Amino acid sequence: MLLAEGKRPEEVVELLEQLHRSRRGALVSRLGPEHTRALLHARAGGLPISFRAGGRIARLPGAVAPHPGVGPVAILTAGTSDILVAEEARAVLEALGVRVLTAYDVGVAGLHRLTRALLNLERARPRMYIVCAGREGALPTVVAGLVRCPVVGVPTSSGYGRGARGEAALNAMLQSCAPIAVVNIDGGIPAGLFAAQLLSAQGRSPRAAPTAKPARGPRRSRDKAF
Repeated sequence: MLLAEGKRPEEVVELLEQLHRSRRGALVSRLGPEHTRALLHARAGGLPISFRAGGRIARLPGAVAPHPGVGPVAILTAGTSDILVAEEARAVLEALGVRVLTAYDVGVAGLHRLTRALLNLERARPRMYIVCAGREGALPTVVAGLVRCPVVGVPTSSGYGRGARGEAALNAMLQSCAPIAVVNIDGGIPAGLFAAQLLSAQGRSPRAAPTAKPARGPRRSRDKAF
């Protein structure tokens, strides 16, 4: 994993060329316009660079790190404005060989979208969820109350007014009544890396099958509904 921020474009290109000669892969984050131009020029010269997450990440094909586990990991977003952050997490996980499931634009403003998405996702038995949300940041808490596996909350800087920088979402996730892990604002990459580490810690054994079928309506008990 290379951080482009603070590095000269030619340094980034040189590092990637060295890795490519060693038949190793890489992800490059925090690309500035000057880095992107240098990488496009290097690609024209034969360096097999591709771009992910709307151009926010560059990918050099090849192994990045030991395979952490098969997953899958489910990534959710509250709105479409959170997708670029979610795609950063997805790029990290897929580069590590982890299967990723997605459900975007399923925020709490329309809970029917969320419950439908979770019913579909739970059939694949995700090992964990990464949930990106701006504004009031409620979605990770709601998801954690409905599923049986770990949830990572990612506050995003979407929205406007007092919470425009993601601070309201961050504070809300930190105050979550449901147990969730929380990364920094717009921290799609740290969320993906944390999920990979958690997969490694869990091992490769499949997730245990649920003891009860998903509920079709609200439950009065404390059991999770999905």
